[in-house]
Amino acid sequence: MERSKVLLIDMYGVIIKESKGYFIPYTFQHFPEVEYDRLTNAFKVERVFSKAQKGQLTNEEFLSYLGYGNPRETMEDYLKNYLTLDEQFHDFASSVTQKMEMCLLSNDVLEWSEFLTEYHGMSPYFKDKIVSGEVHLRKPDKAIFECAIERLQCKPGDCIFVDNSVKNLRVAEELGMTAILFNRDGEEYEGNVVNDFGELGELLQRLL
Repeated sequence: MERSKVLLIDMYGVIIKESKGYFIPYTFQHFPEVEYDRLTNAFKVERVFSKAQKGQLTNEEFLSYLGYGNPRETMEDYLKNYLTLDEQFHDFASSVTQKMEMCLLSNDVLEWSEFLTEYHGMSPYFKDKIVSGEVHLRKPDKAIFECAIERLQCKPGDCIFVDNSVKNLRVAEELGMTAILFNRDGEEYEGNVVNDFGELGELLQRLL
């Protein structure tokens, strides 16, 4: 592998096993049924989760709006107890970052991403962390990929992008990146596909 290559990697559905997260059902479990219509409107009509992921609401504003009395405590409970770090990630990251640079590229509430990366000891692996809540752009918007390229000062052809969403992968391909589906959800994809970090490591060896 060449040092000039950059691995752009997604959080949810790749590093974290839960591909769609679990926060909406988590919220409905924590409020009585009389609140369900209000919560449904907040998520589906007002799209407060998407706004938080784009940095338009802070964690405190987002969770307070939903009705949580202690936003920090709620965030930590959800991220610690309802999301699962892939047990192969640390070994993979330790190995791959000796040979190429790795950058997080994730749709997430900024405070959530910061907490997860510190809680699971991920931060030392990443040259940079491009998080939607910081840059105010979400995948599959092409602009977030362009933002990553600019911040990393690399060319699209130097980038390998790993995600669990085919929709996101197609945008990366259009820009000239090498795309790899981390296939947690059984999506159909005609390109490079892996099912775990062991397979990803092997594929990277072949691609590079």
